[in-house]
Amino acid sequence: MPSFSTNCKRCPRLAKFLKQVKLAHPDYFSKPVPAFGDSHAQLCIVGLAPGLHGANATGRPFTGDHAGIILYETLYKYGFSSKKDSQKDDDLRLINCRITNAVKCLPPQNKPIGAEINTCNLWLQQELKLLPKNFVIVALGAIAHKAVIKALDLKQSDYKFSHCAEHTLTNGNLIDSYHCSRYNTQTKRLTQAMFEDVFKRAQQLL
Repeated sequence: MPSFSTNCKRCPRLAKFLKQVKLAHPDYFSKPVPAFGDSHAQLCIVGLAPGLHGANATGRPFTGDHAGIILYETLYKYGFSSKKDSQKDDDLRLINCRITNAVKCLPPQNKPIGAEINTCNLWLQQELKLLPKNFVIVALGAIAHKAVIKALDLKQSDYKFSHCAEHTLTNGNLIDSYHCSRYNTQTKRLTQAMFEDVFKRAQQLL
């Protein structure tokens, strides 16, 4: 089995796009973004993909953009982060928590295609295999949810996505949440209270 590398170019469209972004923003990370946190943590958060001016710029999941502000503030409130805001090259530590993405590379218009999601699923599969018993996975959005189900080799039709839906797995649990994107929070599809309910429940399960 191959191992994840920030030099991965398995998806030609994404590799080409990252090269273009690097030319426009030479100081950006602009490579496949690795997971952040303890690989054996009980809580694993799975997002969609790096944001252009967020993880793609900083090299750390959910760091540098609107979604990251909301996520890290919530993690801090529930004891999963040493700080409530995440900055590039700071000393923030995740506590019994790991953050990753279903797709490791920035996609054009923040929309990966099916083939890219499937190709990248290998890395997610390897990450989820490292989780200890009594784990909790939080999937941010329907694409992340489906990627988790695929990585665990489960039947998609048996696990329907909806906000705060809880799914019992063999050695742990999966909780779904709407993604903490700017669009979802500004339209109130996802409120702060709704997002906190997800992590309050994760804390209870752990």
